[in-house]
Amino acid sequence: MKRMKTMVALGVFCTAAACKLGLPPALAAEGGDPAPAAQAINALGLDLMAKGTEAGANALLSPFSIQTALAMTYAGAAGDTRAEMARVLHYAGEETPLHASFAALQRALDEVARRTAEQAEQMKKFGMGGDPITLTVANRLFGQTGYEFRAPFLELTKDTYKAPFQPMDFVKNAAGATREINGWVEEKTRQRIRDLIPAGGLDRETRLVLVNAIYMKAPWQEVFPAGATKPAPFHPAAGAAVDVPTMVHKGNFGYAQHEGFKAVTVPYSGGELQLLILLPDEKNGLAALEAKLTPEQLAACARAGSSELILHLPKFKLEPPLFKLGKVLQTLGMKSAFNQPKGSANFDRMAPRKPDDYLYISEVFHKTFLALDEKGTEAAAATAVAMARATAVMMNPPKPIEVRVDHPFLFAIQHRPSGACLFLGRITQLH
Repeated sequence: MKRMKTMVALGVFCTAAACKLGLPPALAAEGGDPAPAAQAINALGLDLMAKGTEAGANALLSPFSIQTALAMTYAGAAGDTRAEMARVLHYAGEETPLHASFAALQRALDEVARRTAEQAEQMKKFGMGGDPITLTVANRLFGQTGYEFRAPFLELTKDTYKAPFQPMDFVKNAAGATREINGWVEEKTRQRIRDLIPAGGLDRETRLVLVNAIYMKAPWQEVFPAGATKPAPFHPAAGAAVDVPTMVHKGNFGYAQHEGFKAVTVPYSGGELQLLILLPDEKNGLAALEAKLTPEQLAACARAGSSELILHLPKFKLEPPLFKLGKVLQTLGMKSAFNQPKGSANFDRMAPRKPDDYLYISEVFHKTFLALDEKGTEAAAATAVAMARATAVMMNPPKPIEVRVDHPFLFAIQHRPSGACLFLGRITQLH
């Protein structure tokens, strides 16, 4: 029996036929609410942090990237496989609004980059410096040439997720296909994600690889003065404190005190993207925070009120090894998609399911990279100075709150309007 593999690789819409297959109708260029996608993204991100990463260790993943690739895969699922995927991926309600929601969120992210580019051009007209946010999202389907993929599925992924179909020949040259896909990911992520698919990750039975790549480079809205960065102690989860380069800035940030932890948000240029820091009150309080954190709390933290802070924030860089998500997704309940038990995978809406030839997911590859330092923050200095100056002149504020991010914490890169976490991570130790 041939069980053809579908690879889901991460970063690194109705014809009459579509309606008959149960696929959602075509989506218009406008419309859709990003909220359902954001909720699913954050919920799965917390699940994967809890079940797929080592407790007490640094971690980084992109819930947005993972969900985007799996949402495209879900569009081809049927029967029990579709039902299991919906439960694990936190998809509720009808499928058409779900895909519309992912499309709306991607359009909103595209707009972030466009608007900050316009702002940067305006600043240049007044003789001020300023760099825009670079934010690119790319999706693509790499499929076996000549294989019988259903046209409605290909239409949906192309029109909704902007994921064109690129023919490949895994049967004759799986190694060459691997190099080509990895090269595409490397190009889309500005060389930050290399070798997403490892050697031997694809073979002659592979029929489809669904890929999402996201790249972001964002300057802070208010500058962290480079001269203020000094060594300061960071108290890791275990062992003695170590001195690490720590940035310091006095300014207006989002701030909220919750039971057992503080939430601080640091806006990027334009204010639509932000760094969210969740800092336990206790130095050993990270495990308790993770255990009680909910997707609703993540979304609420995106809208924290503004306060004047003196923020001490360590510089850090994370580049975790390849993350294979197959086992953790099965642990969460997504079993039949991986053909467990044998013969149970049903992706009939992706390609006709035959007794001796059907698709299943063989593995989900995920790679991430994140660096946080002063390089990107200085570009927004002019805007930051103007805002700080207005606050200082027009108001008589209370004494600033001092926040020292000097022990294990959670963080996220959020799209503020929707609350969606593009990246989600944990810092337990720094060097």
